[in-house]
Amino acid sequence: MSLYVEDAALIMSVQDAGRTGYQRFGMPVSGPMDWRAHRSANLLAGNSGGSACIEIGFSSCQVIIERDTLLSVCGAGFNLSVNGRELPMWTAAIAKSGDILRLEKIDGGSWVYLAVAGGFETPVWLDSRSVFPRAGLGHLLTAGERLPISVLSDQKRLLAGRSFPLTERPAYSQTPTISVIPGPHQDRFTAETFEAFFREEYRLSHQSDRMGYRLKGKPLAHKRGADLVSQGMALGQIQVPADGQPIVMMPDHPTTGGYTSIGTIARADLPLLAQAQPERSVIRFRRVDTTTAAQELLRINQSLSADIFSQEDSWMGL
Repeated sequence: MSLYVEDAALIMSVQDAGRTGYQRFGMPVSGPMDWRAHRSANLLAGNSGGSACIEIGFSSCQVIIERDTLLSVCGAGFNLSVNGRELPMWTAAIAKSGDILRLEKIDGGSWVYLAVAGGFETPVWLDSRSVFPRAGLGHLLTAGERLPISVLSDQKRLLAGRSFPLTERPAYSQTPTISVIPGPHQDRFTAETFEAFFREEYRLSHQSDRMGYRLKGKPLAHKRGADLVSQGMALGQIQVPADGQPIVMMPDHPTTGGYTSIGTIARADLPLLAQAQPERSVIRFRRVDTTTAAQELLRINQSLSADIFSQEDSWMGL
């Protein structure tokens, strides 16, 4: 039995933690836009953090559950309902065979992740289930497709009701201030431009996708042009082409690039940028060093495994 896609979202695909070890061959890692919501959904469903989920972006969708399962939905910018009854996100719940699950797009974010107990056993390409259509590795989900669901064990049923407390969910905002590690081409920008990058506001362009987020704001001026010898690219790296408008590398980004880089977004804050809304969110940047960025990432990773709680926990303290 399976999950049936009755109405597909604009961008809807299977994503696990991504494929590592292939960037030297020109293959991006892919994986989730919002890694924290993706991992949280899996943990609530009793899976390992990197299991395959359905990533849903930018528009509403509806699926039919054709086998009893434990599921969770994490992310921002959507309302979740089952058979027309609203259900909280960031919480594990039992869905029965025949249930209609709808994710309705609202303001406040762009991506959500649907996890089911056991994950989705979809095809594996280069050690990953992550879809990357540009290379022919799978395709975006469309109406009429079915994805297999594992049999729900009694042990997994006991996980229903677990959730992440509000204090341990990402601080999503449509006016986020994003941490950036400066470099490696600071000397290719004027001092005034470098300072302005951390002072000015930016908006997300509609010309953004899983490959890169294009930002719009006051153009950044180069000293000696934007082009350089191609070099390796990293997730979150901020390229600045000749027009002076920054482009942030997202999970499907190319593995090499030939534009100057003014910095790289700290991994802990990538979910905050991922959930920005095109033409609506107002984005600012702040400088951090590598030590601060690493400490915040460690704190988040520790909280992901420690801060899930059962609804029973609040009653036990009474």
